[in-house]
Amino acid sequence: MAMGAGARPLGKRYAAVRGHTGGTGKGWPGDDVRLRPVLSSLLGFTAVAVLLTVSPGPDFAVVLRTSLGSGRRSALCSALGIAAGCVVWGLAGAAGLTAMLSASQTAYDALRVAGALYLMWLGFQALRSARRSSKAARDAAASATAAAGAPLPDPAAGHAPVAGSGPAVDQQSPLQAFRTGLLTNVLNPKVGVVYMSLLPQFIPHGAPVVTTTLLLVAVHVALGFVWLGGIALAVHRARAFFQRPRVRRRMDQATGGVLLALGAAVGVETAR
Repeated sequence: MAMGAGARPLGKRYAAVRGHTGGTGKGWPGDDVRLRPVLSSLLGFTAVAVLLTVSPGPDFAVVLRTSLGSGRRSALCSALGIAAGCVVWGLAGAAGLTAMLSASQTAYDALRVAGALYLMWLGFQALRSARRSSKAARDAAASATAAAGAPLPDPAAGHAPVAGSGPAVDQQSPLQAFRTGLLTNVLNPKVGVVYMSLLPQFIPHGAPVVTTTLLLVAVHVALGFVWLGGIALAVHRARAFFQRPRVRRRMDQATGGVLLALGAAVGVETAR
């Protein structure tokens, strides 16, 4: 590493450190002093970020629904898109764009309305998927029993009329799932506001602001991807249970209702 114009030669600096440490020459006290507050802030932020990450919200509902409807790969891509959305907000915060957004109430409200509409659209899709799944199960049951001359099974009881006949309703490709996750976060200005209000509290005095901000965002992104990716893998491992027609319909209805409620809540809050 090249030294600055006013830097002392390495031999003189090392001799000065040896004198400061009693001649042991172990470590660089100045570096330790600078790193200690950064590490302390990093640990403190990690604890807070864990709480933020595991709190239920739109991200959880989106990944859960993608896991149920489109499989593990698409669900992981959805979690990756959500993480990319956090990176976008982190870069915007580091560049000062988040502060500009917060200063403009009109721009902030417009983005919130767009996010609310998008969440409600996702909720509507989930409810529509549940309705189509129920109708397809009834039609498949009617066809199977008409051919066999047996009484109709009750789809509401969760009986699959034919093994593997559950329809693949509204499946998303990995790219579509990534886009859904990305838009879920990018259209949520609260992420940017949380970053703008929370991250400065964990930037030590004298630390490089942009570098430290991006480091904290990277911690949050990593935690979020591990958490949401774990959900996707857990649902995949239990896919035999979740792919039962009745369970699938109930989960679609639940996630759709949650997304609709979250979108409506954001819309009502913005209208006040």
